[in-house]
Amino acid sequence: MARPNGVKTETTAQELSPVSEIENTLNTEDSPELEENVQDIDDILNSLKTLLSAVEKLQKVRQEVGDIKPLIGRMLDGELATGEELDQLKTGVSSLARLVRAYSDHQAALTKAQPARKLLDELLKQG
Repeated sequence: MARPNGVKTETTAQELSPVSEIENTLNTEDSPELEENVQDIDDILNSLKTLLSAVEKLQKVRQEVGDIKPLIGRMLDGELATGEELDQLKTGVSSLARLVRAYSDHQAALTKAQPARKLLDELLKQG
């Protein structure tokens, strides 16, 4: 059982008035517009997160493909590959397909994230 510490926790109506003012502000006709703006900001932030993820995936796949680029070049020049190199080429070709998908995902995420630029410009002008 808690012991009283002698501090009163009563709150007067005057102390609550700022909270009531905020509630009244949120309950006005502007509330749907406020909710829409919050939703827009959430959408923009989510699009930025998606873009970041797409960039990370694209970089990873580019690195994988970059590692086998010399082998692909030799294959395109008509050189024969050894057994180990052939396995690397098979992996590399599937990585190329992943690179195409990652590039496409990146372009879509980049397009969707463009409103973030406008929001960022607005925020930096105010700050």
